[in-house]
Amino acid sequence: MREVDVIGVRVEMPSNNPIVLLREVSGDRYLPIWIGAVEATAIAFAQQGVVPPRPLTHDLLKDVLEATGNPLAEVRITDMSDGVFYATLVLGSGVEVSARPSDSIALALRTGARIVCDEGVLDDAGLAVPAEQEDEVERFREFLDHVTPEDFESGSGES
Repeated sequence: MREVDVIGVRVEMPSNNPIVLLREVSGDRYLPIWIGAVEATAIAFAQQGVVPPRPLTHDLLKDVLEATGNPLAEVRITDMSDGVFYATLVLGSGVEVSARPSDSIALALRTGARIVCDEGVLDDAGLAVPAEQEDEVERFREFLDHVTPEDFESGSGES
């Protein structure tokens, strides 16, 4: 397992589908995962520090885990099959729960839990970005600084 950071979410053109982009902490690979519009908004909210007046689904799950004394310890992106990614939530008690990566990432951002990815998934679906292409990544980060959750309201679908 390799630790990854969440770079952010954006809408891929021309399909108009949102993706979340992860980056290997100790390496040069990036992992794009196509996600749903609702999950893209949840991830963007968490990254921007938006606190809704009432808990949204991921906020509620975080609160339930904390209230029961079984917080999220780690998110694992475990597999990819036919373009569909799979994840596991690892709770403080050691219990593991199967989940979609997008929901897992949204929850990890709210709890501060570490996100790791299976080496095989990074080998199969990761994209190495050479140093000369880092300016493209920097433009993506700049885009993320200006994107709003509302930008994801009309997308659909998730892997």
